[in-house]
Amino acid sequence: MAEKKIVVSDKAPKAIGPYSLGVWAGDLLFVSGQTPTDPATGGVVDGGVVEQAHQSLKNVQAVLEAAGLGLEHVVKSTLFIKDMNEFARINEVYASYFIPPYPARSCVEVARLPKDVLVELEVVAKKP
Repeated sequence: MAEKKIVVSDKAPKAIGPYSLGVWAGDLLFVSGQTPTDPATGGVVDGGVVEQAHQSLKNVQAVLEAAGLGLEHVVKSTLFIKDMNEFARINEVYASYFIPPYPARSCVEVARLPKDVLVELEVVAKKP
């Protein structure tokens, strides 16, 4: 089994449970689901699904940067959303952060997310 190395970031929200923000396993970085929590306040950002999608992506970026990576290193993402009717709006925000070739992605509608947020994003990235 590959040695696990933990990634921490002062620019991402603190974990609200017994998990790490990011874990290296060999050349792969697994980033825990990032909700639209403002790292400065610990509260959910104001606004609707668009603002929440932006913050979730910024939080993912913060963890990646702490590991010396960027969004261009993401090979797989999983997007959890509260309402599939908001898919197009969330997808527009998501597309503004990634450039081709895009990572593989799953998107699922869920009944509820932590802090009753509208969106959560987790990613797997690969060291170049």
